[in-house]
Amino acid sequence: MKRLLSITLLLAGLAASAYLLLTARTIELYSTIDEARKADVIVVLGAAEYNGRPSPVLRARLDHALDLYRREVATYVLTTGGAGGDRQYTEGQVGRDYLVERGVPAERIVMEAEGDSTVRSLIAAGQIMNRMGLKSAVVVSDGYHIFRAKRILEDEGVKAYGSPRPHVPKGTWRERWLYLRQAVGYMMWRAGINL
Repeated sequence: MKRLLSITLLLAGLAASAYLLLTARTIELYSTIDEARKADVIVVLGAAEYNGRPSPVLRARLDHALDLYRREVATYVLTTGGAGGDRQYTEGQVGRDYLVERGVPAERIVMEAEGDSTVRSLIAAGQIMNRMGLKSAVVVSDGYHIFRAKRILEDEGVKAYGSPRPHVPKGTWRERWLYLRQAVGYMMWRAGINL
């Protein structure tokens, strides 16, 4: 009986590991595909801000969204992200301010400033879009976020396309770790754990 239990656990562990690695590889493949096309809104995932200024990662995402907006990919831009460790500023507000300073009309920017994780920000963004009657989105983030972000928005009833910020993959261990981490996050979300 113990031997059967051990074999069953081993096979389950191998299957879970294989699924995790396959998902990480899929995430890596999606990380370089730019599907930008006409949509109702450009959704920009938040990242760190420093005392009201976007971090280099957030700035790169916002600059990419700005380029898409200027190319008339969408009528609206939706910035996301809560306060993180800063009680005075939110990532969503910092993103909004950055885009307004660069000429995007304030009335064309929708803000989600409560989310404290990728999942919560995207669920809130999907709810905002549904209330506004917006059905499609181009998701802007780092490449490793795109696969999971699209799936979360699609679960909220939004047709989602990915457009990763410009980045040249280097094939480093850190990048592979990010793909693996996103695979774990995706599997947890699929299991109903929204971190």
